[in-house]
Amino acid sequence: MKIQVNGATAYAYTGTRAFVAMQPTVVFIHGAANDHSVWSLQSRYFAFHGWNVLAVDLPGHGQSEGPLCTSVPELAAWVAAFLDAVPVKNAVVIGHSMGSLTALELASKRADLVARLVLVGTAVPMAVGDALLDAALNNEEKARRMIVDWSYAPAGHLGNNQKVPGSWLPGNSLALMRRMAKGVLHNDLAACKAYTGGLDAAATVNAPALLLIAQYDMMTSPKAAQGAFAALRNARAETIRDAGHNMTSEAPDAVLSALWKFANAS
Repeated sequence: MKIQVNGATAYAYTGTRAFVAMQPTVVFIHGAANDHSVWSLQSRYFAFHGWNVLAVDLPGHGQSEGPLCTSVPELAAWVAAFLDAVPVKNAVVIGHSMGSLTALELASKRADLVARLVLVGTAVPMAVGDALLDAALNNEEKARRMIVDWSYAPAGHLGNNQKVPGSWLPGNSLALMRRMAKGVLHNDLAACKAYTGGLDAAATVNAPALLLIAQYDMMTSPKAAQGAFAALRNARAETIRDAGHNMTSEAPDAVLSALWKFANAS
């Protein structure tokens, strides 16, 4: 799906299914220097099982035109504008990493858009080390490799692709980040680090929330999610075993199972 948002072309993957007004809608928001493709398995499953799917490419990422959003509040406002343009209300909104901060801010500012909230691989606040930020500014390939090193469980670095045996998950992540224009990675990491209002935002969210926490996450450690979990009024957490930060690809079935049960809960 391509629509106009704020005067620019914006894209969302729909799982190849047409939007049906009577169906529930799930919105997927990717992380830093990524695009909609990180949700491949989960988005297709929802689309083929009675849901409208909007796996957005954030501005300047994937097939969405820029300019880049330089802060989490800007990202949330852009997602709100996208959903207003469709239009969509009361969606299940799912965000990974930077996308989790975007989803949290969206739920705080536009409760009419978010019926249920899922934070995947989150940390509130989301600390980003100076060494990583410096590398993203001055040596993007070094920064990409640092992120990949911290984003998978030990087995993930050796293969462990549950859907395409023999393919190398870290290599897939590197290839995706390399597709982004120069400066996108630093912009996204800086936006995550600068977002200081996450706990205040969480305290205002009334929607049911789920936090998916990976056992071996070294980008957003399990401890870093505790603040958001405590601040949210109606939240539960689930651990994804034997996976790291990129759990959507490393443990796709476990992530899908958790998302499906939560989205369909009465």
